[in-house]
Parts: sequence; C-alpha cells; structure tokens
Amino acid sequence: MHPKFQCANDWSRKVIGAAIEVHRQKGPGLLESIYEKCLMRELELQGIPARNQIAIPIEYKGLIFEEPLKLDVYVDECLIVELKAVETVLPIHKAQLMSYMKLLHAPIGLLINFHELKLSDGICRLILPGTNRG
Repeated sequence: MHPKFQCANDWSRKVIGAAIEVHRQKGPGLLESIYEKCLMRELELQGIPARNQIAIPIEYKGLIFEEPLKLDVYVDECLIVELKAVETVLPIHKAQLMSYMKLLHAPIGLLINFHELKLSDGICRLILPGTNRG
C-alpha cells in the first residue's frame, strides 16, 4: 500500500465536508476561482493543511524543472483536489487530475464540480492504480 494512502483517505472525507460547507454557503453558479478561495478559507478554518496553485516538479530523463500547472488544492502533500464549476465533467477533467496524481505520487484525488445543485452529485474520487493494495 502507498505510504500516504491512509492519510489521503482520511483527509478526503474532511475535504469533502469542507466543500459541502462552501457549497451550502455559496450555492452553484459562481466561478471556479471563487470556490477555490472559499474552499481554501474553509480548509484553514478547519485546520486542514493545504496549498493552492502550486508549481509541480517534472522529471524527464534526469532533467528536473518546475511547471506552473495550476494545481487547485494540495492537501498535506498526499491528496489532490481539482475544482470545477462546469455543466458537465468531461473525461479530460479526470485525466488532468490523474496526471497530477502521477506527477506528485498522490494516492487519491478528488474532482469536485460546484456547478451541481447537490454537491455530492459532483464529487468524483480517483485512486492512483496500485496505491491501495497491501
């Protein structure tokens, strides 16, 4: 099992709760950037360690460089949260999250679409293949 899997799993429940609180307060229909700022504030209020809009280190055949990929939220160096405010979540959105997870070796990722009337309908949890096996 991935050494950070349980940590990411525990945080994912708390982050979902924080996102539901933001959605309860603000509702659907706003810009993604607004939800991101509100979620970062809610995470701070709940004592959840998170950073946003981070640059991701990329390694290719010995070359390491940082690319500002605009990762939405990175919780405790183990959980990636990608936020959307779109009519429909597309496969490319999930692929983007999975790419971030691979680059940062994050075992779990959450894709949260704030456009939904009921936020639980807009939450997708992805697990990096092989990270939840013992």
